[in-house]
Amino acid sequence: MSSFDLKNETEVKEYIDKLGVEYRFGCYSEKKPEVCHLLGDYLEGIRKDFEKAAKVYRSNCDDYNYGKSCLKYGNYTFLGKGRTSEKGDPAKAYAYYEKGCALNDPDACLHSGLLLVSKLMPKEITRDVPKGFELLKKSCEMNNAGACFYLSGMYISGVLKEEYQQQQQQQQAAAVKKVDPAAAPEQRPPGAYVVERNMEKAFEFAYKACELRNMYACANLSQMYAKGDGTARDEKKAEKYKKLALEMQDEVKKQQQLTFQQGLNPT
Repeated sequence: MSSFDLKNETEVKEYIDKLGVEYRFGCYSEKKPEVCHLLGDYLEGIRKDFEKAAKVYRSNCDDYNYGKSCLKYGNYTFLGKGRTSEKGDPAKAYAYYEKGCALNDPDACLHSGLLLVSKLMPKEITRDVPKGFELLKKSCEMNNAGACFYLSGMYISGVLKEEYQQQQQQQQAAAVKKVDPAAAPEQRPPGAYVVERNMEKAFEFAYKACELRNMYACANLSQMYAKGDGTARDEKKAEKYKKLALEMQDEVKKQQQLTFQQGLNPT
């Protein structure tokens, strides 16, 4: 497509219209899944037609097995976006996340894994920590920083099996006995944990997440080096990762400020 003048409203409109035509042709005539996904993004981001975008994402997932579109339609379904009813459908969303993960989309693996391990999951989804843990591992193996960070957190505290969690809650409610599973794992019988507390593994996943630019993982890594948790104590490295986390935090703030300013001055 030839160059155009961004300051010329007519040329910009023509360019956008041609872009839509190209995406529709590539999707509907040439049946290219990657172009269908771009069409969905076009309808979502430029045309703001969420209902049509949802249909394109769903079709591209169902008919062409395109993982990114499974993720997008899962997001739409979870939020109730692009539907006549604004009510979300978490169970249906999970099915699309799971399919996207099977098609090796790392973000779909992250979403499906988090839905299964979260204590605040929707009632429509049955909590399954072992399966969710494996989905998060797959996501992390595909270099999803968020998944690596969550896995690190699970190893830091450990994850009790459901029956032991219920027992602990009952004990706390009755004020009979309060047990911190992270501080006193020895008070739990063998096999009480779905994920045993393991600071060495927590360190490994935090390190990978930090390398993938997750600032929270970098902050945790700094603390681990400072305390010698899961690795040898190293004050220089503790300071190094603290500085890195702060730099990332500043980058996020600058980006948020830029986004806010662009919102105030869209032209």
